[in-house]
Amino acid sequence: MPAPKNMFKQALKDGKRQIGCWLSFAEEVTAEVMGTAGFDWLVIDGEHAANDIRSIRAQLMALEASVSHPVVRVPIGETWIIKQVLDAGAQTVLVPMVDSAEQARELVRAVTYPPEGTRGVGAAAARATRFGEITDYVKTAGDEICLLVQVESRAGIAALDDILAVEGIDGVFIGPADLSTDMGLHGNSADPEVRAVIADAIARIAASGKAPGCLGTTDEAVQAYLDMGTQFMAVGLDVVLLAQAARAKARQWLS
Repeated sequence: MPAPKNMFKQALKDGKRQIGCWLSFAEEVTAEVMGTAGFDWLVIDGEHAANDIRSIRAQLMALEASVSHPVVRVPIGETWIIKQVLDAGAQTVLVPMVDSAEQARELVRAVTYPPEGTRGVGAAAARATRFGEITDYVKTAGDEICLLVQVESRAGIAALDDILAVEGIDGVFIGPADLSTDMGLHGNSADPEVRAVIADAIARIAASGKAPGCLGTTDEAVQAYLDMGTQFMAVGLDVVLLAQAARAKARQWLS
């Protein structure tokens, strides 16, 4: 039995637009609720949310029946944590703060079994293999793993063409908040200078044959990034959605 088909990866290959949202509560119940909304993909955030491998695994389980594809953002591009999230059942991994082609090549190796890569082989005990039920997992998993890297600094933008030349990278996600802060604009990703850098990056990513991704926290930003050609687009964060709805309801009845 081969590894399950990664329909999100296939959609990116086919050039289909994928609309997603961030999961920042680090709770499986919230992930399950978000999984009923119908997004194409949902990010289990291991970088800024209070997640560990157990809560990531729990959210992967909670999304099992959802139409939304789970994308796990690891806290850092290290082989050990990538190995853990893959064994926990993630098929798509998002890695923050990628600034060079050398980093990108190491990440490709981290998601790949030997002899080409460095992913450890513990398949029989892993949730990824349904605990040994997927007998051909080691032979077939590589084709279904989707590796997304985040470029979110001036160094990353300078190295973008080299990163795009690395085989095994499926998509490049531009991080507007970090990029704008690194540019000295304190998170103001709507600044025209930042928007121009992002537009150029998205065009180069698309021209390379890889999928460009981005996050917008306002409707205006989302539309702007879509107009630039973003293919996998995150349109909000669960925590922000709850906070905004709760505050609006409070203002409605407390004013």
